[in-house]
Amino acid sequence: MFAGSRRFISAIAMSILLLGLTGTSVASTSGTNPAGSGKQPLSLTEQVRFKLITLNYLSVFDNVGFTLEGSDTVVLTGSVTRMTLKPDAEAAVRKVPGITEVVNNIEVLPLSSFDDTIRLQTYRAIYSREGFERYAIQALLPVRIIVKNGNVTLEGVVGSPLDKALAETAARSVPGAFSVTDNLTIG
Repeated sequence: MFAGSRRFISAIAMSILLLGLTGTSVASTSGTNPAGSGKQPLSLTEQVRFKLITLNYLSVFDNVGFTLEGSDTVVLTGSVTRMTLKPDAEAAVRKVPGITEVVNNIEVLPLSSFDDTIRLQTYRAIYSREGFERYAIQALLPVRIIVKNGNVTLEGVVGSPLDKALAETAARSVPGAFSVTDNLTIG
């Protein structure tokens, strides 16, 4: 009984220590450089990207992209599952200094319990696959799963052609999915 209590107390102490370290690193982030480094400020592209990847409620089932047209216009693209993400993305990008116009072409996917089931099954099929542990532990999951009317599209970046093939194979194994489009890139 004493050994179990000792492990429990050690686990609590370690958690408190890690929380303290996390607070320190978050508190040091400041200025127009969201990365918090003392290096040069982020480019316009990096600032827009940062605003988009830090949107509240952005999930593995959403894919938001953008292109810069000229020096001050951003065109938002992609698909989202939550209706609020479309205006949230536009509002976040408008806050970037130097952006004067935002064209919002983000598609809000239709509500569908059928699609939700396929999303969850595809997520499990891909991220529980042996070898995908390194992707599953990342804060921003690199393989995005877009499901519309039973059709699955994989977006994002994987590390090798083998990982690309494995993700597509896993998605194709999901019952009920009508088709799978693999737009994954290797990076």
